[in-house]
Amino acid sequence: MLEKNLRLVKREFDNENNHDRIRIGNQFVDDFIFENQIAADIPINALRVIFNIISIISSEQFRPEDRPHQLSLFDKEFETENNTFALMKIRNSKISPSGSTKQVVEAYEFLAKFKMGWYSAENSIGKEIKTFGGLIVAPSYDIRGYTSFLISSYWLKKLVVIPEYNYILYHLVYNVKNNKHIIFAIWLAKIPITGTMAKLATLNRKFGLNYKSSNDFCFKFLKLVRINLNRFGSLSFNFKYNKDSITIIPYETKKIAKESLGVNANENLEITYRLNYFRKRYHIEQQEFTQFSYQYRNIPQTRELIEKSYRHFIKRNRLKRLASNLFIGQDFLKEIQSIIIEFYKSTRMGILLPNGYPVII
Repeated sequence: MLEKNLRLVKREFDNENNHDRIRIGNQFVDDFIFENQIAADIPINALRVIFNIISIISSEQFRPEDRPHQLSLFDKEFETENNTFALMKIRNSKISPSGSTKQVVEAYEFLAKFKMGWYSAENSIGKEIKTFGGLIVAPSYDIRGYTSFLISSYWLKKLVVIPEYNYILYHLVYNVKNNKHIIFAIWLAKIPITGTMAKLATLNRKFGLNYKSSNDFCFKFLKLVRINLNRFGSLSFNFKYNKDSITIIPYETKKIAKESLGVNANENLEITYRLNYFRKRYHIEQQEFTQFSYQYRNIPQTRELIEKSYRHFIKRNRLKRLASNLFIGQDFLKEIQSIIIEFYKSTRMGILLPNGYPVII
């Protein structure tokens, strides 16, 4: 723990909720998993660490074009001083379901050493911010069943700020044991739905393979990947070859094995029903509703805060003997926004970042 104390820890992420899907930013995929178009040979347990990190910070992820104010808040919190980190912890059983301490230790050791070095990034005011380490730094194995570690502002930003991203099922990394199949699935999510064609030599090099013929590559590797993705993934693919050219065409799977989902699919229907209720009851125009809908549907933490604010809104109006639907359109949204700000400012984050509240208008 002494090593952690030498670094500037700005935030502790503590969220054990798992999600059906996680969003992996394309920049992180390009820089960490596929540097120079070549897939890193990341072990399956290390991939589980990465998936869990993304799951933990999922409520913080955003596209800069949707939430430009949030980008300046991130810079203010994490990119004003060198060697700035966030603290996280993951339950060891999520990394090694079999309970192997050796597997857990090896996973964190890999991520601490892989790409270890100095990294620099320019913040919003043009100042260069430097951090040292791999994806994770100073892992600390806890006998109570957790491993805690630090993640630098450099890599955290690539995971949180996601101008372009793709979804992948969280449980894929548990249902599919072959790390190359997982890495292929991450790559597959990035290629156009119309497909892509590549030479055998290119694909061998990209995925660290050594097949002598296109036939072998297709039926000894691609076919096995497709079987797994058809069973456990939300995206699979067809393939064909002509001489040394291989074509891969992705498609969405129609049936996903029930065990690959962590949350009942009815949740999406409930969210849609709730959004329709708000829009119709308070006569909110579609163009006014875009930001509210995005925040409510995609960010669970904000959705809870909106519901809490709405309950307060109803209670307050009843005390005043006012019908809540007197507030319509923008007036309703402004009322909810003001209550959100009140609740947010009473939290620990509200004290640290007074202007970091969710914006729904």
